[in-house]
Amino acid sequence: MKKAIYFMLLSAVCFTVMNLFIKYLAHFGGGQLVLFRAFGSLFFTTSYLLWHKIPILGNQKKLLIYRGLAGVTSMGLFFMSVSYLPIGSAVSLRYLSPIFATILAVFFLKEKVKSLQWLFFLMAFIGVLMIKGFDPNIDSLGFLLILGSAVFSGVVYVLINKIGQGDHPVVIVNYFMWISIIVGSILSIFKWTTPVGLEWVLLLSLGVFGYFGQLFMTKAFQSQATNRVVSLKYVEVIFTMIAGVFWFSDAYPLFSIVGTLLVITGLILNIWYRR
Repeated sequence: MKKAIYFMLLSAVCFTVMNLFIKYLAHFGGGQLVLFRAFGSLFFTTSYLLWHKIPILGNQKKLLIYRGLAGVTSMGLFFMSVSYLPIGSAVSLRYLSPIFATILAVFFLKEKVKSLQWLFFLMAFIGVLMIKGFDPNIDSLGFLLILGSAVFSGVVYVLINKIGQGDHPVVIVNYFMWISIIVGSILSIFKWTTPVGLEWVLLLSLGVFGYFGQLFMTKAFQSQATNRVVSLKYVEVIFTMIAGVFWFSDAYPLFSIVGTLLVITGLILNIWYRR
């Protein structure tokens, strides 16, 4: 149990650092951030597949491509949103993706949602309204961008469910990274800012922190304590908000903080109820 908690907290720290670097590097634009984020992770995913002699192209190529396109869209919208939103608010609102995933699963996977789950989702939605309504730092464009990111992240969950056990998890991520490289490269043609000095290191580290954040989370979920530690992934929101206050001087009104806690609580209750 302790090992799983350590892995989950390490994952939250890695994702927090990545979020802070994204905010700091937001002037490079979404396309360029997508490119460097993917490039840093691609080294690990492709090396893993080659070392273990796992077919890189996978089995369900069409679904893998769709998953990659949905993933890069979600990631790009998130990177764009941080130019308009406090980083803590952006991260907390992006975590609405399970709600959209559940709604999409009802229509496309014919899954059933119980009444109590809708009550938990309503709690999270009220939290969103409080964040949007009481925080003057929430820009309308940024709000729409982050909601779009959450919707496409929900699409990713549904597509991964469809892929199931038909392809290796690293194959799925590898497709995502290669498609991100292609999309990021195309978008960077229209807007390219040459990094200077330390910026090269920070940009390339995005993929490294993203990869190890995912790796530590996977290791935590592989333990027998998954039900107990799964809610700890939302510690990322708290870490990011606190770090944002000190690094970027972000300010969060009381009602915005309460709204964030409602979002997290609603999502955690839904996870516990489903499990």
